[in-house]
Amino acid sequence: MPITPEPAPVDPGLRRLSLPAGVISLIVAAILMLAYNGTFWSRGADIFAGHPGQFIVFGLAVYALLVSFVGVFSFRVIVRPALAALLIVSAATSYYMDNLGVMIDRDMIQNVATTTFTESKHLVTFGIVAHVTLFGILPAAALFLVRVQRQRWLFALGVPVAMFLGGLAVSAALLMTNYASYASVLRERKDFMGSFQPGAPLVATIRYAKMMNRSRDIVVAPLGQEARKGPTYDAPRKPVLTIIVAGETARGQNFALNGYGVPTTPELAARDVINFTDVSSCGTATAVSLPCMFSRDGRAEYSFDRGLANENLLDVLTHAGFDVEWWDNNTGSKAVSARVPTRSFTNSENAEFCPTGECIDGIFMQHLEAFVPTITRDTVLVLHQIGSHGPTYHLRYPEGFARFLPTCETAEFKDCTEEEIRNAYDNTIAYTDQVLAETIDFLMAQDGLATSLLYVSDHGESLGEGGLYLHGAPYFMAPEVQTKVPMILWMSESFRQQLALDAACIGAGRDAALSHDNLFSTVLGLLDVETDVRDPDLDIASPCRTRVQVTQG
Repeated sequence: MPITPEPAPVDPGLRRLSLPAGVISLIVAAILMLAYNGTFWSRGADIFAGHPGQFIVFGLAVYALLVSFVGVFSFRVIVRPALAALLIVSAATSYYMDNLGVMIDRDMIQNVATTTFTESKHLVTFGIVAHVTLFGILPAAALFLVRVQRQRWLFALGVPVAMFLGGLAVSAALLMTNYASYASVLRERKDFMGSFQPGAPLVATIRYAKMMNRSRDIVVAPLGQEARKGPTYDAPRKPVLTIIVAGETARGQNFALNGYGVPTTPELAARDVINFTDVSSCGTATAVSLPCMFSRDGRAEYSFDRGLANENLLDVLTHAGFDVEWWDNNTGSKAVSARVPTRSFTNSENAEFCPTGECIDGIFMQHLEAFVPTITRDTVLVLHQIGSHGPTYHLRYPEGFARFLPTCETAEFKDCTEEEIRNAYDNTIAYTDQVLAETIDFLMAQDGLATSLLYVSDHGESLGEGGLYLHGAPYFMAPEVQTKVPMILWMSESFRQQLALDAACIGAGRDAALSHDNLFSTVLGLLDVETDVRDPDLDIASPCRTRVQVTQG
């Protein structure tokens, strides 16, 4: 009778590690706390300088809070996939936080949700892929090599509940040891907890989801339906064409017109423009600033819900009898142009202006040359630029245009010097200068129209100052380079005469403190639109209309 061999004994070293779900959660929480929060610990060390004991207690309180959160997922079936997702998310967000200073708040989540693949692909660099692979995917994969021990149902249910409630209790108890100091830190230094991973992005995502849920059933309220053209339109005249250029990521500090030491705006300087030197943005990212710019609400009153729930400047102009269009070379109007004709030039098949798929702003001129001769009615045209959008500044101007060298030719800022990053950015400003100048020259040549151009950027940009790059910092902590924007006004002679505007009077206010709050009423004022929704105090043209011509009109 054949003898059946006994199975070879399993080498103990090859056995899979087996741990309870709660223990796995505690370990992963500790790893997240220690390895994914470089900026959090750095800022904390600065805040609690000279008080290491308080810092340690605060750190333990935050860890207890994290334990409470992961405790919710400490069930055998879901613990590994849930923690794996946390590791991957934390790896991605910590990269942007630690390397670019990008805080993941609700507005940043909104930016991510409303962006396009064309725009976002530049942020997916070798650096982020390597970082997420090393600190996210590999640790997540390692989790699935650990066997989750089976437990009696009482323990399987009780441990997550105990972790959740116990974590909250321990965190609260630790914070109460010096409540006044900790409350002050949390109140005054929102950037501190805003850098905590994965807490900040998770809270931001929940807040964004709540905001979107609130906005699902919003009905747009009419605005300025009684608007009409003022007396300057009564006399025989030419059709009016005003172009509003919504710039992208241009910061006022890098406009030579504002005193910057690099000649970034020679073309505008050679033209009869009014340059406003002290203009603040409504936000630090397009998703907030763009709709806020065209809203009647100022920065203090504007919200995502209010922006969707009310008509905006373009609607009021339409009510007043203007033909209004929105032309886009960016990621869309963020619902600003929802009720007016819209054209998108992003990803146009154009070898001259779109060699990489994305288009540079010179593409507008081709379409203007075909569009303007067809104008027979008063018209307002909005051009939404790609402008200086980063991190690939070198793609925002034509090949061979670089005036300032050397330049950063990659989205990996760590591979470039500060000078190269700044030069590439300055080249984008110089190209915007050229595009605006060409547009002004084109408008100047339109003898059959009364033309004007108003340019204002949506927000600025950080180029490494204070360890920050790009934009989107929460407004309370955003540096001025993200909130100070350029704004210029050009008016043809026929526009000034027809609309009875004193250019010298408007120019006298060039150094006044202005903001995006002024845009809504100023456009209505420049175009002599009479409506109850125009605020004369925010209209920079209000005191500069020539009374004699108005009376004659």
